[in-house]
Amino acid sequence: MLEIKNLTKSFGKYNAVTNLSFTIKSGEIVGLLGPNGAGKTTTIYMLLGLLTPTKGSIYYFGKEFQKNREEIMHKVNFSSTYLGFPWKMSVYNNLDILARLYNVENIKERIDQLLEMFEINDLRNQRYGDLSAGQKTRVFLAKAFINFPKVLLLDEPTASLDPEIAVKVRELLKRERGKFKTSMLFTSHNMAEVEEVCDRVIFIDHGKIIAQDTPQAFARRVKKIKVRFLFESNIRDIEKICFENKWKITREDRFQSIEVKEKEISQLLGLFAKENVEYSEISIDKQSLEDYFLEVFNK
Repeated sequence: MLEIKNLTKSFGKYNAVTNLSFTIKSGEIVGLLGPNGAGKTTTIYMLLGLLTPTKGSIYYFGKEFQKNREEIMHKVNFSSTYLGFPWKMSVYNNLDILARLYNVENIKERIDQLLEMFEINDLRNQRYGDLSAGQKTRVFLAKAFINFPKVLLLDEPTASLDPEIAVKVRELLKRERGKFKTSMLFTSHNMAEVEEVCDRVIFIDHGKIIAQDTPQAFARRVKKIKVRFLFESNIRDIEKICFENKWKITREDRFQSIEVKEKEISQLLGLFAKENVEYSEISIDKQSLEDYFLEVFNK
């Protein structure tokens, strides 16, 4: 559905994106992750034709983007928390204009369906500029689905949503993917969200791909895990044990968190038993995509 080859974007001597190459299959949701300034948004803008690549090529549906842009963009759409519509127009009128630009059939029926899907039917006659940040995000997400896109580019799509609505949006994305085989490129700083939604993740840094795999495979790469305790014993004795074994210990609210390798957990508990260390609670964190991100980018 989407293939990019050696995509590069330079601004003077600065390369924002360098030789980026990847593909997205039909119905696949791919996360594009990295720290701020990694080149994620620049990549999406090139995929939309808003920026012209310095070199490289983009193919949608097997067709070269630059030569078939108008045809391709009727099957592609985009959403971002950081963009919006004309403020003085109503929600309905904004969506109506977009639907006409995409030559959507049965426009009123489609808009009604989207307003219901994103639970914003009560906002249809309100001015876009009067909406809250979360409401604006849902309207823009409705816009992204208006043309039944085959490829959807999502830049931080749930960043300003409250947790309850964000959960519903994630469920909707997965449901629409299953129903219409929509392919999605998904950027987010919410690692738990990416882990839930994405089939595959591509990490970029300074405009280059540094790793790509499934979220579960990335989690398994994490070298250390956290064991959390609510201690009853003197914390100085526990810190001494950790110092002698080169284990990092940090305080998290009422708990103490100790970072160890998975194979060292039994050694840790054995030492605590030997030294009569008492604790009332213990929990072991499962390795996650966020742990991998922090391990790679916070060295």
